[in-house]
Amino acid sequence: MDLVDDLPRAEFAFPGPLRDQLVAAILSGAKTSTSALLVGYEVANEPLPEVGQRSAVVDSEDRRVAVIELTEVRVLRLADVDLQHALAEGEGDESVAQWRAGHETFWHSAEVRAELGDPGFTVNDDTLVVTERFRLVHIV
Repeated sequence: MDLVDDLPRAEFAFPGPLRDQLVAAILSGAKTSTSALLVGYEVANEPLPEVGQRSAVVDSEDRRVAVIELTEVRVLRLADVDLQHALAEGEGDESVAQWRAGHETFWHSAEVRAELGDPGFTVNDDTLVVTERFRLVHIV
């Protein structure tokens, strides 16, 4: 088992109620996928995640609470995200349209726009999204 403190951090949303909800879904096994904007990796100058990579999930108090391992990484147009992925995000969405509406609200938030350095950032069908599937390896 990897030492949890030595693993890169996996942060879901921003600290607060949404992160707490997502971390709880990971710990319960309901959440086995996630999505991020490709442009976010580009702006942060970070490499894309790779299959087999393990990371430590952090909660809103910045505690490492679990270890996950990536089992699939895809870069897709936002319009090509499928129902299987949306359901596996474990956020209660029952359709791709519902999933997309929730993600657009997040991606159009002031926090994401500030992180991207673009106060007018919006997504469309051609926006590239990094979809990841993962498995829960260990709860700390």
